[in-house]
Amino acid sequence: MTTPSADAVADGPRRLRLLQLAALTSTCDRFAIAPLLVPIAMSFGVPLAATAGAAGGYFLAYGLMQVVWGVLSDRIGRVRVMRIALIGAVLGGLASVLAPTLPVLIGARTLTGACTAALIPATLVYVGDSWPAAVRQRPLSDLLAATAVGTALATAGAGLLADLAGWRAVFATTAAAAGILLVALRALPEPVPAEPAAGATAPDGPRRWWSILRPVGTVLGTGWARVVLALAFVEGAVVLGVLTYLAPALQAGGSTAALAGIAAGGYGVGALVFSRVVRRLVGRVPAPGLAGIGGVFLAAAWIGPIVVVHPVTIALAGLLLGGSWAFLHSTLQTWATDVVPQARATAVALFATALFLGSSAGTALGAPLADTGRFPALFLAALVVSVPLGIGAALARARYARRRPPGTQT
Repeated sequence: MTTPSADAVADGPRRLRLLQLAALTSTCDRFAIAPLLVPIAMSFGVPLAATAGAAGGYFLAYGLMQVVWGVLSDRIGRVRVMRIALIGAVLGGLASVLAPTLPVLIGARTLTGACTAALIPATLVYVGDSWPAAVRQRPLSDLLAATAVGTALATAGAGLLADLAGWRAVFATTAAAAGILLVALRALPEPVPAEPAAGATAPDGPRRWWSILRPVGTVLGTGWARVVLALAFVEGAVVLGVLTYLAPALQAGGSTAALAGIAAGGYGVGALVFSRVVRRLVGRVPAPGLAGIGGVFLAAAWIGPIVVVHPVTIALAGLLLGGSWAFLHSTLQTWATDVVPQARATAVALFATALFLGSSAGTALGAPLADTGRFPALFLAALVVSVPLGIGAALARARYARRRPPGTQT
């Protein structure tokens, strides 16, 4: 077993900035769709539930491609995978700009989601390869801060840009950002993996097809890994899936895309602010405590919009959801990098798969309520799921910590 090299640790700030740029770019592309759903529906003359397919298709492809990119990153390198994926993201973004019909747009967004799926998991694995476990949640929190900025920029900026120049201009902007990142990542060296992936072979060894699937079997055969994946699926449904409808809930009441995006952008602000808090609490508050705090934020987020859908309650909901993401999601994310260290890339990939399959499911399940304007009922359903999710995550993480060998990360 090897440990992160001294060069990697010394060069950490520069590498982390590039990883943050990758996380920000991916997040901007992913979250830009929410304030665009209503303008797209109006542009093509279709119901809101139909345009939700552009978000659902993106999330579905994003989730399903995680394992593919994870296995490839074990084979050909983290940075190389990101750069290959960015080529597809640029092409998918351009196809989104030129889409003449809604089905073409859904296909273009699905392609884009399949490609941007490589970015954030690769950055997480890069951190796992390069930073010691005892301090790993700090750079992970920095990545979370970058995603928070991307979320705020995407939700607020996409709505404003859509009002000024149309929804196609938003996809042109994210495609251009992917092209810039493609060039910037030339300066990021490949990390030295902390541990070989399960089932990996030497470069000149046999590359039988079942050796590619072996890391997947290793992760799915680990009980605690299955718990983490289940929690990630539910979190994806109740946070990312329902979050998609914060902006449309305001737009249904007559708000502009710009105002709806700014209000829903409270999520990014909350994630950014509270990720700084989490960074300071790592090492002081145990992981189960962080997860429990995140669960409280998550449940509290839905109370205001259940009572009344208003810019203030939506902004507050976004802020609290951002806090939940900072506390609960970063804890689950760090757990995913630790639960099966011999197959870390695959574990992180499956974690992201579960998260975004959950978000796709949440988006699809919420579409009928959103299409009929029953947003308070949608947010009530989210609250009902949030309570057991927060409690279950905290209790499971506490039990996992008790079962770890002495001296290991908790």
